[in-house]
Formats: sequence, structure tokens, C-alpha cells
Amino acid sequence: MKHLLYIGNKLARNGSNPTAIDTLGPLLEKEGFKISYASTKSNKIMRLLDMMRTACFTRKVDYVLIDTYSTTNFWYAFVVSRICNLRNLRYIPILHGGNLPQRWLTHPKSCKLLFHQAYRNVCPSPYLLQAFEALACPNLRLIPNALEGSHYFFKERRSVKPKLLWVRAFAEIYNPTMAVQVLDRLVKEFPDAELCMVGPDKDGSLEKTKQLAQDLGLKVTFPGQLSKSAWGQLSEQYDIFITTTHFDNMPVSVIEAMSLGLAVVSTNVGGIPFLIEEGEEGLLVADNDVQAMCDAIQFLVNNPIGFIEITKKARNKAACFEWEKVKEKWITIFNNP
Repeated sequence: MKHLLYIGNKLARNGSNPTAIDTLGPLLEKEGFKISYASTKSNKIMRLLDMMRTACFTRKVDYVLIDTYSTTNFWYAFVVSRICNLRNLRYIPILHGGNLPQRWLTHPKSCKLLFHQAYRNVCPSPYLLQAFEALACPNLRLIPNALEGSHYFFKERRSVKPKLLWVRAFAEIYNPTMAVQVLDRLVKEFPDAELCMVGPDKDGSLEKTKQLAQDLGLKVTFPGQLSKSAWGQLSEQYDIFITTTHFDNMPVSVIEAMSLGLAVVSTNVGGIPFLIEEGEEGLLVADNDVQAMCDAIQFLVNNPIGFIEITKKARNKAACFEWEKVKEKWITIFNNP
């Protein structure tokens, strides 16, 4: 039995959105791998210290998986990679940050140490694979984020209403206030339009978004943090999934929405156009273009046949991310040193 050490932000039990570590870890455990984790600490300094301690003292580790982001959490991965290098442990950064190519340009020395000395660099999206190939990063592998397909019930919607669902952490990077601005314009055309925004607060953006909705006199539902199963059930009450992010990699929430039969309207940023072909599996608009997103939603509401075609194609695309189709790529890495 191979022993994996998985380093990441394992904070779902503390009220944060589940991240890759909360999904991939249990899936690998089901395949027979023994996995140790770090960290569940909410405080960032304590989390870093816990990651460092775990990386220093966990024994008999075959591989270290490191969730790697482009924000300040990048430094967790960098520090852990240096410990792995000193201990001669094979470590595998899993590239989640949509802005990692820019991080490489601003911190080239740190990125070269982290990625050039890695055993493998796993890219969940063709977007980051392409960007890192252009940066001459070695040992790249494309392994998509995985879903357990049995957890997602595809609901075929025959009539379409402007009932919008937004699922993400409330953070400036994800531009949640744009969703409220979209609703504000949409109700002028569709007075029955609705918006539900699911997720925990990250940087104070939740209160800012609530205040904007209140100032505009809009009724927006904020159920807070929900489990995957809970928001999956909630999704049956909505028809259109919107994502307003400024930049991103390949968000699992979008793949989940595609699996659930929601039509996706997203900003055309980062890795999203590598996941959704415009007009095929969803509709894409320019970053922060409120009117374009309203127009896209209006198109879906007024074209139910087009809506059905888009959601069926999206479901077929999402099937490519099911664990049964992804797991062999991971097993190949672990079994072929």
C-alpha cells in the first residue's frame, strides 16, 4: 500500500467550500492508498506551521501531493516543496491557481525551484498545461479534476425561467457583486427573475454583496455554505448557473453545474474557455460585462430548444471528468516511477 501525504487547504469542516483535497483525497483512499493530510487549521500561520511540521515528520511517504494556488497560498506549496527537497521526497504540485502563469512571471526563481524539482506537475486543465508548456516547465501531466458521477442527477428542464444560481466563495477575485448587478438589469425585463448565491465569506465580500442587493431593492437569497449534496438538491429549483470570476482555472462548481443540467453563463477568463466552448456547452461573456451576461441569460430564457441542446452537450462534457475515467491517470503516476 502506497502512502501519500496530501498538503492543501482542508477547511470544509470549518465552513469553507470544499477544495481539491476534500474530493481527490477520499477518492484515492477508495483505491487503496493510505493518505495523511495537512492542514485543517483555519489560521493561515498555524496552517503553514502544521503543513511544515507534517512534511518534516511524516514517515515512509511515497509521494507528496501539494495543492498549488496563485494567491498568497502559493507560498504554502513553495515552503513544503523545499522540505520535500531536503528530505528527498517525491512531490507533485497540483496546479489549481488560474493566475499561476502570472505568478511565474513575477516570481520566476521561486517557481523554478518549486516546479523544476517536482517529480511531476499535474495540470487539471488544458489552459494551465498550455501556459506551463510555454514556460518550459518539465514533467507536466494533464489530469482533470474528478467528480463522482453517481452524486450528480441530471435534471432535464423543458421550460426555462430566469432563476439564477451562483456558487463560489465570496471573494473579490470571484466578483460576486457582478451577479447582483446582473439581476438588477434582468428584473427590468423579467420581473420574476431570481438569484441565489451560495458560499462562505472569504474577504468581506459577502457583506458588500448583501449591501448592494439591499441598496438596489433586490431580493437575493444567501443560504451560506452548503455541502455538495445540499447545493445539488438546491440546484433543482434553478435553471441557469452564472459565474462572474475575474480569473480562474477550471472550477469544479462549473463542472458540477454542467452535470446537474444547469445552463452555464460565465465570464470568458482563464481556463473556462478550455472547458466551455462558446455556444456549445455554455455561453461566455467578457470579464465584468454585466449587459452581455444579461443578454446571454435572456437568450437562454427565450430559446428553450437552444437551452436543451446546450445542457445536453454540457452533460456529455462533464462526463469526461468522472472518477472512473480519471483515476487511471493518477494510478499510472504512482505505479510508474
